[in-house]
Amino acid sequence: MMNKTIGFIGCGSMGRAILSGILDSGRAIPEQITVSAATQETLDTVRDQFGTEVTLDNKKVAETSDLLFLAIKPNRYEEIIREIKNDLKEDIIIIGMAAGMTLDKMEKAFGKRTKIVRIMPNTPASVKEGYTAVVFNDQVTEVEEENMLLLFSSFGRASVIEEKHMDVITGISGSSPAYVFMFIEAMADAAVKNGLPRKEAYEISAQAVMGAAKMVLETELHPGILKDMVCSPGGTTIEAVTKLEEKGFRHAVISAVDACIEKSKEMTKTK
Repeated sequence: MMNKTIGFIGCGSMGRAILSGILDSGRAIPEQITVSAATQETLDTVRDQFGTEVTLDNKKVAETSDLLFLAIKPNRYEEIIREIKNDLKEDIIIIGMAAGMTLDKMEKAFGKRTKIVRIMPNTPASVKEGYTAVVFNDQVTEVEEENMLLLFSSFGRASVIEEKHMDVITGISGSSPAYVFMFIEAMADAAVKNGLPRKEAYEISAQAVMGAAKMVLETELHPGILKDMVCSPGGTTIEAVTKLEEKGFRHAVISAVDACIEKSKEMTKTK
């Protein structure tokens, strides 16, 4: 367990996913964590679900935290930083987690030498199967980097990347659970169309996706090789793969990821 106080300013879907992952992993207990949000309704939900301290006062969270997650929308970063920047502990580590919010933008907003970590997590963190891309500024020490990576790894995989790749990570990790949920839903709809009950359709489709992903990670074989292993000559699977190719499946996925990356780049360029 970490001997640190942790704060969350904002606690939407992504914030709750990280909070859930941290608590479930045992890296922290509810008494170490304080959460602020814009509405009492959100705070009531967080308190009931996680048992953490909650408050409407962002400054209270800032002044008591050793690690502070800014789990807010990108358009609120400058406003929130102005509100809290004079109420921070001297050695606080700020964790930014919004698309487009670069280290440079956050450093300029704080206006002083501050330890800042930029991350791009995803919602599977809530079931300890997330992926978190991490970038540190030059104020974070090597020991702190190691400790932060341990924290992020407690709810999935985490790795340090070059910040220039963060927009791409947004497209293939940060946003991609939504694409996968749509794929699972579509497979389940097809199963229901052909007579399978809805509950079983979702469970079987989701397990198939999880199992396939695990095979890629654990075998380290190329996805194309794994696909070929399922496609018997003249069989059912190659028939389905042919239909996916006819309908432009790969092109649709590539186009979707490209669109997500371009949107992230636009947000990064915005002042």
